[in-house]
Amino acid sequence: MIDPFGRHISYLRVSVTDRCDFRCVYCMAEHMTFLPKADLLTLEELERLCLAFIAKGVQRLRITGGEPLVRKNVMQLIERLGARIGSGLNELTLTTNGSQLERFARPLFAAGVRRINVSLDTLNEKTFRTITRWGDLDRVLAGIDAAQEAGLKVKINMVALKDLNRGEIPAMLEWAHGRGMDLTLIETMPLGEVDADRVEQYQPLSLVRAELARRYTLDESDYRTGGPARYVRVRETGGRLGFITPLTHNFCESCNRVRVTCTGTLYMCLGQEDAADLRAPLRASAGDAELDAAIDAAIARKPRGHDFVIDRRHGGPALARTMSLTGG
Repeated sequence: MIDPFGRHISYLRVSVTDRCDFRCVYCMAEHMTFLPKADLLTLEELERLCLAFIAKGVQRLRITGGEPLVRKNVMQLIERLGARIGSGLNELTLTTNGSQLERFARPLFAAGVRRINVSLDTLNEKTFRTITRWGDLDRVLAGIDAAQEAGLKVKINMVALKDLNRGEIPAMLEWAHGRGMDLTLIETMPLGEVDADRVEQYQPLSLVRAELARRYTLDESDYRTGGPARYVRVRETGGRLGFITPLTHNFCESCNRVRVTCTGTLYMCLGQEDAADLRAPLRASAGDAELDAAIDAAIARKPRGHDFVIDRRHGGPALARTMSLTGG
């Protein structure tokens, strides 16, 4: 799949649920209204959709949510997709909040998953509860222990939030690198109404990087995982530090990704509203001709880049849909 700007689309992020057992302040409102379960694609439909993309050249699949591991019987899907590794699919990965990892770490490894991202914004129990509203930090840390014991390579994703966790970034970096885990810092993205002021949350990573550079030696790195992060190596710790900067420096020029929601909506760009309904052609027939045509038509509309911006007058989101609906 080649988009209008010559980019090869080889990476698909698939949301299996919009539900989550946390209510992170930058991701969703505390009292969320989730989709009716009847609106979600079945696990069999999700598998068929993924296989259609693999047949079209997708080599990397990432399972997301919401929190993907709260989806009932989700391991059945992961196991079936994992069986495709080496047959068109190069890698199957997962993004999780870590709450269910104690239970699922070994089954994930057995299914062929070798690398996961864990969203963790603080090591302070009080701050963790403030950010997640409902989360249990000890449970997440136990899940990370279980993941590493199972042989999974763990990367920590930390959303930088002004006045909440900015001062904790050096401690998080040293903790992650001390355990052999990469750390990626992420700017909060203006998606959805989340009961919080976007301007108050937003922390430019350009400022964070400058602060870290006064404390550590940051060596440029050409390391890539296929995602939007740009990495440096921290000489003092020996670990990698990534930056995802949709606002201060967008990563669109090399975008090789598209996203499918749990309802079968394909978003060609995280920061644009244009989307394609894949559920209708998926359910129209047992064959994939209509589905393939819908995918091709959507890829032909993939834009050059996103339009993310923080509204400094109103603090409102750039887009109405939440990250939990789109897929993290």
